[in-house]
Amino acid sequence: MNHARLGVEVQTLDQSLADSFRMKAPNGALVAKIEPDSAAAHAGLKVGDVILEFNGSPIVDAGQLSAGVGAAAPGDKASLEVWRDGKAVTLNVTIGSAAPAEVAGTGDASASAQARLGLALRPLNPEERQQAGVSGGLVVEDAQGHAAEAGIQPGDVVLSVDGTPVQSVAQLRKMVQEHDKQVALLIQRGNNRLFVPVTLG
Repeated sequence: MNHARLGVEVQTLDQSLADSFRMKAPNGALVAKIEPDSAAAHAGLKVGDVILEFNGSPIVDAGQLSAGVGAAAPGDKASLEVWRDGKAVTLNVTIGSAAPAEVAGTGDASASAQARLGLALRPLNPEERQQAGVSGGLVVEDAQGHAAEAGIQPGDVVLSVDGTPVQSVAQLRKMVQEHDKQVALLIQRGNNRLFVPVTLG
């Protein structure tokens, strides 16, 4: 896929993720990772943004974004309409040239209801943070219930909830309490990042 020319990894939304980001329909390409010093980083794109349009063309899924970026020449200017914090924002980006990047899968979100996340978590120690290349996050020691059904595994690192970085278990618990039915957790697994929607009940 051609997302590396933007310097992003994206995934296609499903309705669960759309609900988490307060969107009516699951259209767009959800940004799961941004490469440092990339076209996307220079344009001000953020993890958790949903790319809705590329140069005025609606983006329904990650594949359409790839096609749009692939059709642009290196150095071309493009406009991106993104969904951020409940509203649409327009960004201007200069297309780069890079090797292909991979698109993260959407995971298997469970639709059944349960009140809690079902995760045992602890903060990463400094050595683990350095190894993972992150400044914060919580490592999953055990996953049960909805979290396990959504595909979260022990060893995954939870980086953010609905795009907001998490540094402590107490912070994550508070953020989850403020949601009534759905959260999107940004997970790092090895070198890959993806948003996983988890039903709360």
